[in-house]
Amino acid sequence: MFKKEEDKKLTGILYSCYVNRSREGEQFIPEHIFFYQLSGTLLMDDGNQSHVFREGDFLFLKKNNLVKFTKLPPENGEFKSISIRLDQQTLRDFSREYGYEAMKKQESEIIQYLKPDPLYKSFMDSLAPYQLKQPENEKLLSLKLREAVLILLQTNPELADILFDFAEPGKIDLEAFMNKNFHFNVEMNRFAYLTGRSLATFKRDFEKLYQLSPGRWLQQRRLQEAYHLIKEKGKTVSDVYLEVGFEDLSHFSFAFKKKYGMAPSKI
Repeated sequence: MFKKEEDKKLTGILYSCYVNRSREGEQFIPEHIFFYQLSGTLLMDDGNQSHVFREGDFLFLKKNNLVKFTKLPPENGEFKSISIRLDQQTLRDFSREYGYEAMKKQESEIIQYLKPDPLYKSFMDSLAPYQLKQPENEKLLSLKLREAVLILLQTNPELADILFDFAEPGKIDLEAFMNKNFHFNVEMNRFAYLTGRSLATFKRDFEKLYQLSPGRWLQQRRLQEAYHLIKEKGKTVSDVYLEVGFEDLSHFSFAFKKKYGMAPSKI
């Protein structure tokens, strides 16, 4: 049913299967996600707290947020999960047809654990025939997305204020946002969007605040955090470079030595 070491994406539905530990680093979540953990363990960090999800868990992820995640297969087994991407067009169409709208701005957790409900399991089981993508299944898959929305609203009516909030991110405090999210390795235009700014305005506001370019500040802040984690927390270099937002170990080591005058392994 699943191939090893792969993500298989249909329209709005992503099946994941891994036989080895997969630390996928950072991910920007552009759309709401209804998620089911079939097997293995999923570690997630949203910048505020760390979460651990295991076989049989269901969760809801809010759009326009940054998350780090690690996929851990069970011993001699496979990590398997299903992600239902609730895209804005589907939600807008649903809103018009059924008359739903966000009544108020809902402040809630980025990652929400969903209390188990028989509807969740039966819905996820019903997706099995769609794993082998066929062109004629597209309209049926579209109906499955709408079914997912109906189920979420029936079991968690308060999600209406989140699902049908179509507003773009508003302009927020830049310093607080960057101090919280500097360790996420995403493109600069993502940072700009999430702070409610155009890229040009983001860069201008950033340099006014820090007297440094965003790229320069991010590198310096990440190196400072790396130094702290290695020296004070005893973490390994191989774990730290990803944790603080570097993509490449050699680049991290070079930048670290240039700043501190020694290799990170010598701290």
